[in-house]
Order: sequence, then structure tokens, then C-alpha cells
Amino acid sequence: MAKIPNKGNRKGSGKKAGKPFSKKNNTAATAKAKVDQHIKNPEAGMRLNKYIANSGICSRRDADIYISSGNVTVNGDVITEMGYKVKPTDEVKFDGRKINPEPKEYVLLNKPKGFYVTGSLEKNNRTVLDLIAKASRAKLDPVGKLDTSTMGLLLFTNDGTMAKNLGSSKKLIRQIYHVELDKQLDMMHLLQIREGVALEDGKVIVDEVSYVENQPKKHVGIELKSCKPHIVQRLFKKLDYNIVKLDRVVYGGLTKKDLPRGRYRHLTKQEVINLGML
Repeated sequence: MAKIPNKGNRKGSGKKAGKPFSKKNNTAATAKAKVDQHIKNPEAGMRLNKYIANSGICSRRDADIYISSGNVTVNGDVITEMGYKVKPTDEVKFDGRKINPEPKEYVLLNKPKGFYVTGSLEKNNRTVLDLIAKASRAKLDPVGKLDTSTMGLLLFTNDGTMAKNLGSSKKLIRQIYHVELDKQLDMMHLLQIREGVALEDGKVIVDEVSYVENQPKKHVGIELKSCKPHIVQRLFKKLDYNIVKLDRVVYGGLTKKDLPRGRYRHLTKQEVINLGML
């Protein structure tokens, strides 16, 4: 608490009352007061890290890192304080670029064969982004990857937190593939897959594998939760089979029902909730 000045410190006493605030110190104090107001006032608006995450740039956790590193400005002021709240009229910039929070969007594509998931160096090569170009004005990124030759379900979103969660190596998402092999799968090998197949980087354990009903025995359904790339191809290659067709028919509870090849749809609110609980 500041001391009450005594008579000796009054004007005209002959003693100096101390150094007055400089303009620089006064400006800094004002800026700090503005920050404190934005942190303490519950009606100030949205937390800055959430605002950044909603813009689709990164997750809220990563946003905290960028904020503390001084990458974010609000109305021209660098903000490094956690808990800062943004008003609708504020101008927020990330690395000098203005950002706006976007509504979260989730799009499910039934990917055809021959489309690249990531950008290709060849100009004429088609990418999955061509297929969902009209789905949203927001920048949607794929969650995970599928090979060019692999078909089936691929999720897109601008929800950085959701994408990071589903794409984490620690997160094992239930997936079912319909596999067509170059020859019939021997029953001995089917049982071997159920027991687990040893690869160079560890043993692959599947949840289920079986022949597809009313199909030749070169058609196999396989369910697993592994996040390792090319795991299905490597598994069958180990047993001397080549994959002719690979189709992801289930991803995290999402299915291809009423979704033709090459088409997309937006997830329902309940589907988004279900994914968030994985």
C-alpha cells in the first residue's frame, strides 16, 4: 500500500516528493492495466488461445506456446499473458497475419483411388482437396493419410485440437478395411493374422480378421487400431500376398453408408461429439 505523504513532502516544503512517472512508465502501466482488465473481466470475450485454435492454425495447447513466445498481437500490442480475452471488435494477428475464428467444420470423404492426400510435385496429379473444394470456405486439412491407391473414408476438419487428438500416435482409432488380395487367403494365414504377425518394428495385433461373406476368399475384412503407416500392406506382404484393392470402410465409428465413392458429407453434431470422446 502506498504511504500517505506527510507535511514535509507537501509542495513548498523544500523537499522533493520523488520522481514523477515518466511518459514511458505511464504507457507501460496503462498497457498492463488493459491486459489485466482483459484477463479479469469475464465478459471481455473469448480466451485468446481458444480464438487462435478456432481460426484453425493450431491446437489450444500450441496456441499457449505461441502466445508466450510473443507471436500474437491484439490491436497492435504483443500479448504474452495466459488468460487474455478477446472482444469481437479486437484485431488479432498471428506472425503479422490477421486471423479470425472460424466455425468448426467436419467433412467425411469417400476417397477414390488415384487421388493424393498430400500435395504432389506433379501439376496434373489430382488431390483429395479437389474433391472437397466446394464443401467449405474454410481451410480443411485431412486427418491422417491414405495412400494414393487406398480408397475409403478420410476425415477433414479445421478443428486443430480434434485433428491433433485423432492423429496422435497414442490415440488408437478403430478402423475396418476391406482388402482384396491377388490370391485366396489360406486359412492357416488367416489364423496366423489373428494370433499376430511379427514385423521388423514389432508384432501386429488385429482386433478381427475374416473372409468377406459371399465373396471369394481373396476378399478379407480386417479390423485394427494401429496407427502405423502402411500397416495393412506390410502385414499381407509379410505373408507373401499383394493387395489389389484396399478400402477403409469404417473410421472411428464413421461408416460409408449412403456415401458414394468420390462424394463427401458434413458430420452430424452427434458424430462430432462421438469423435471428441475417443
